[in-house]
Amino acid sequence: MRAPLELPARGLLFDNDGVLVDSDAAVTASWSRWATEQGLDPAGVMAVVHGRRSADTVADLVPGARRVAATALIDRYELEDAETVPAVPGAADLLASLPAEVWAVVTSGTPALATARLTAAGLPLPKAMVTGPDVRAGKPDPECYRLGAQALGLRPQETVVLEDSPAGIAAGRAAGARVVGIGARALTAGADVVVRDLTGLRWTDGVLSVPAGGVLRAR
Repeated sequence: MRAPLELPARGLLFDNDGVLVDSDAAVTASWSRWATEQGLDPAGVMAVVHGRRSADTVADLVPGARRVAATALIDRYELEDAETVPAVPGAADLLASLPAEVWAVVTSGTPALATARLTAAGLPLPKAMVTGPDVRAGKPDPECYRLGAQALGLRPQETVVLEDSPAGIAAGRAAGARVVGIGARALTAGADVVVRDLTGLRWTDGVLSVPAGGVLRAR
């Protein structure tokens, strides 16, 4: 039996969607509905949404005069679909074991959406949360993870970021944190290690232990 990987981490910064909650089905339903109503190809839209603020995605796809209304619409659709979202395997056990001052959620979503999805998944709400409206530029800009570390009273270099999307992984690395990628979407995005999900991950006394059996790729 291989020994677990051990990563120094005074704090843990969790993305929400795809890391703590499995929102892929809800995201696909909401954005596909939205895309069809906007006269866009749903598959093309889905290729660019993960890990980004809805307003940033809308800005890339919709003319300026329609952006405010289009952003409000997708935010409403995602909130309506939030109640269908389950937890990612291992998330409940890991969060239940963490002191409140050790972890934060750093998400591109709105506060209402993040709260609704965590609640629907039966997960605890964090003491510290950084959301899309809190930053001037969304992922892959590193501002969100710098703010997340600051909320825990730490430097980014003292934290581990847990992310699933290329944009989020790039943000964590640019901030100076170690990054654990979650799931297949993270495999080619430059994370320090990629795991299937959060099953078996444990944090004790400033060290995040990653079970070798769940590792999909390690650098």
